[in-house]
Amino acid sequence: MRSGTVTTMGRSKQRKPKPEGAGASGSAAAMDNRFVDMPQKEVDALLGRIDAFAAVADAMAVRGMAAMVRCLAEEIKAKGATIGRLRAIAFGAPTEKTRNVFPPKDAEGRAQAQQARKERRAQEKSGQPAPGHGPKGSTAFPSAERVKIPHATLKDGDCCPECLNGHLHPTDRPATMVRIVAMSPITAKVIEREALRCGSCGESYTADFPEGFGSAEKYDETVPAMLGYMRFGTGVPFTRFSYFLKNLGAPIPRSTMSDLVFAAAAVFDPVLDELMRQAAQGELIYQDDTVMKILDRHDLIKKRGKGQKDRKGTYTTGLIAKVGQHKVALFITGQQHAGENLADLLKLRSADLAKPIQMCDALAANTAGKLDTILAHCLAHARRKFVEVVNKFPEECRSLLETLRVVYINDSASEGMSPAERLAYHQEHSGPLMEGLARWLHQQIDDKLVEPNSGLGKAIGYMINHWTALTLFLREPGAPLDNNTAERGLKRAIMHRKNSLFYKTQEGARVGDLYMSLIHTAELNEANPFDYLVALQRNHAFVEENPEEWMPWNYQETLKGLPG
Repeated sequence: MRSGTVTTMGRSKQRKPKPEGAGASGSAAAMDNRFVDMPQKEVDALLGRIDAFAAVADAMAVRGMAAMVRCLAEEIKAKGATIGRLRAIAFGAPTEKTRNVFPPKDAEGRAQAQQARKERRAQEKSGQPAPGHGPKGSTAFPSAERVKIPHATLKDGDCCPECLNGHLHPTDRPATMVRIVAMSPITAKVIEREALRCGSCGESYTADFPEGFGSAEKYDETVPAMLGYMRFGTGVPFTRFSYFLKNLGAPIPRSTMSDLVFAAAAVFDPVLDELMRQAAQGELIYQDDTVMKILDRHDLIKKRGKGQKDRKGTYTTGLIAKVGQHKVALFITGQQHAGENLADLLKLRSADLAKPIQMCDALAANTAGKLDTILAHCLAHARRKFVEVVNKFPEECRSLLETLRVVYINDSASEGMSPAERLAYHQEHSGPLMEGLARWLHQQIDDKLVEPNSGLGKAIGYMINHWTALTLFLREPGAPLDNNTAERGLKRAIMHRKNSLFYKTQEGARVGDLYMSLIHTAELNEANPFDYLVALQRNHAFVEENPEEWMPWNYQETLKGLPG
C-alpha cells in the first residue's frame, strides 16, 4: 500500500492531506472542532472584527453565543458544577416548588398524590374546570359591546303561554352568549369628500368632514397607542408588526411607526414625572436589574472615582413602588445600577415620611448609592441556592425547604390582613420556625457538619450573612418575603430584549422605558393600557396642566368631569 491512500473493499481512496500545523493550538484546533480557550482580550478583538464586517443581527447572534459559552465555561470551571445547573443556565430553571423538588417516595406521600389525582380527574369528568381553567364568562370581557335582545313575541306582564295562569316577569340572569370576533389591530378608512367647482369663476367647494370624525390628521390617536403597546407591551418589533399590518391591508412603514411613537411620548412625559414623584413616596419599593444593549453607546465608558474601574455595561432597572392601595412601575435604562437609580428616585421623597422598605436580592449593585431605607432581602433567592444543591445534600435541603414551605403557606393565609395583623400572624406562626431554622444553620457550621466551601456550605453561609434582611417580615409591618414582584415586572424589559435584541439610541431607550412604565403601571392597577394611552393623547392639554389627575387609577373619574 502506498503512503497517503486508504484501501477499502478492494478500492483505494486518496487520503485528505492534513492542514499545516495540525495538532497545534489556535487555528488548527478550531479546524478540528476542538474547544479554543481564548483570553478575554482576544474574544473582544474577534467580536470587534465581526461587528465591523457582519450584519447587525448576525453580530448580535454571535455575541449572544459568545456570552453563553463564557458563562458555561466559568460554571464548568467552578467547584461543584452539575449538569442540572448547566441545563438551568442554558434553558431556564424548572419550577422550584417543594413538591416537585422532592416527589413523594413513602407510601403515605404516594397515596396522597394518587388521591389528589383521582379528585382532579373526578372534577374534570363532572364538567367543573379547575381554578384558573375552563371557558371565560362574559365578566371576563369588560370592554365588550353589550347587545340586549328583547323577546320577539313576549314581554313583561304577559300571560304564560304554557300554564295560562301566571304572568311573565324578567329574570336577573339573561341567557348570555359571548361572541368573539377578530379584526386587524389597525385599520384604515378612506374619506372621499365631494369637491365641486364653478365652471365660470373656478371657485371650489369641498364637503365637510362627517360628524364625529375628529381631527383631520392622517393618524388617529389610537395608532401610536396601539404601536406603543405592541412594541413595548408585548415585545413585537416594528419590522415584524409592519409586515403583519401590510398583509392585513394597512401598510405602515417601520420608520413611520417609530416617528409616531416618539411624537406621542412627548405627551406622556408629564405623567411619567408624576409617577416618579408618587413612587418616591411609596412605603415599599421592589427593585431589580437586567442587562440591556444600546448600540450607539457600545464604547461609552462611565468614568468613576479614583481607584474604581470604569463601567462599560448598560442595564435596565425595574422599580415597583407600593403607594397606598396603588402600585407604580418604573423602568430606567442606562449605565447606573438599581441602587443608584433608587437613590436618585428617593431624592423626590418628602422629608417628613418614614423610611421606605427596600426589597431586593443581596447583590451589592442593589444597595449602591446613599440609600436611607429599611433593607429587606429576597427569601426566594436564598431558597434557590439550596434547590441547586438538592441532589448532593437531599436530607439537609429537605429540612430547610419544608420549613420555608410552611412560612409561605402562612404568608398566603395572611392575605387580606392589615400590615399590623399580618406581622402579628407571622410572628406567632412563622417566628418559631425561622428561629429553629437559624439554630440549624449555625449548628451546621459551628459543629463542622458541612464543608464551608461546598455548595451547601455556601448556601448556608449566604443565609447566615443576610439573616437580618431575610427575616425583616418578622419585625417590620408590610415587609414582603421575596422580590418576585420586581422580577415579574422586569420580564417586560427581558421580553423586549429577547425580541428586539437592543435599543439603537439612548433616546430610544428612554422612550421604551416611558411606554413600559405607563403600560405596566396600568396593568398593576387593573386599567386598560390601550385606553389609557389614548385618553392621555386626546386630552393632552389637561394632562399637562394637572398630571396628578391622570394616573391609571383615577383618569376615568377625570374623564367624567371634563366639559362636553
